Amino acid sequence: MRTLSLKYGCNPNQQPASVSMDGGQELPFEVLSGRPGYINLLDALNAWQLVRELEAATGLPAAASFKHVSPAGAAVGLPLTDTLRQAYFTDGLPEPLSPVACAYARARGADRMSSYGDFVALSTTCDLATALMLKREVSDGIIAPDYTPEALEVLRAKRKGTYVVLRMDTAYKPAPTERKQVFGVTFEQGRNEVDLTDAALFANVPTLAKDFPEEALRDLKIALITLKYTQSNSVCYAKDGQAIGIGAGQQSRIHCTRLAGDKADLWHLRQHPAVLSLPFKEGIRRPDRDNTIDIYLGRNPEEVLAEGAWQQFFSERPQPLSDTDKQAWLATQSGVSLASDAFFPFGDNIERAHRSGVSYVAQAGGSVRDDHVIATCDKYGIAMAFTGVRLFHH
Repeated sequence: MRTLSLKYGCNPNQQPASVSMDGGQELPFEVLSGRPGYINLLDALNAWQLVRELEAATGLPAAASFKHVSPAGAAVGLPLTDTLRQAYFTDGLPEPLSPVACAYARARGADRMSSYGDFVALSTTCDLATALMLKREVSDGIIAPDYTPEALEVLRAKRKGTYVVLRMDTAYKPAPTERKQVFGVTFEQGRNEVDLTDAALFANVPTLAKDFPEEALRDLKIALITLKYTQSNSVCYAKDGQAIGIGAGQQSRIHCTRLAGDKADLWHLRQHPAVLSLPFKEGIRRPDRDNTIDIYLGRNPEEVLAEGAWQQFFSERPQPLSDTDKQAWLATQSGVSLASDAFFPFGDNIERAHRSGVSYVAQAGGSVRDDHVIATCDKYGIAMAFTGVRLFHH
């Protein structure tokens, strides 16, 4: 297929809409089911690049959960702990979970609220376990290099056949120059082909703490690659082979750090025993459960705990988590990696990162206040590398 007509563009009033290749070449993907939309394809093609790079960097299958042209989560296929299996609601799926299924469970589990209605990317063949996971989640579509026959059958039946299933041509390599139009003006630039696996990126370590364990380097690479495909300004917290908090599209970097840190805190709090044991009513919908957990852990838990409210969600009224309970649990978080798509201008970013258990940082460096940022890292024993690489994405 050389041209694919779309129902409309970003909004219903933006018609006509289509995608095509320069020079009349065939599109690098095949539509196996459904009818992709404009934003679906923006998500799919950005997400595909992300997971392809994650697998190349780690040697593990990778998955991403995209919403509005930024990842809500990204991960590689490390096994899940029992706690994560509970927090990610993988019960009822074939055991043991395949690496690619673990990757998507992690990607979706980073921020289940934001992943509602996501577009999924897998770096390797989608298997039955992953398809069954997607079958019960609210999702718009998936892009992968291939599908097992059983997985394709499940996905083609999702949403009465309207679920978008794309097969990506893994041999496709885009031209080195990319173009886009804004207000009738054509922009042109070289593609961002920076290698984020290069060990030299982590060679300039100005902090007193200089040790980056193998797991920390893996997580920093995951965070940096995730940021490469996240709308800027952006910051990413990562741990255990996955993003745990992504702050995207903020005008201020400290707001990125706070937003991503708050998401990382929620990821950690969702593993609290009180949350894992919440007595949900039989048959509650998955999105309703996710939303209830988010409110329960938020600033106004009475919205789901007040008399007349809790009965809608729970078989019995759970006890709220106090601020003291939350802070005590969050204090157990450590070993988190943090990356930024550009330099940190002030040490306040490190102060906020420290509260979410950050021990390792990778950022571009080059601020006139680098000395303040370094001193703040030294205050908390955080190891920080100046990569010298900016990763703005728009």
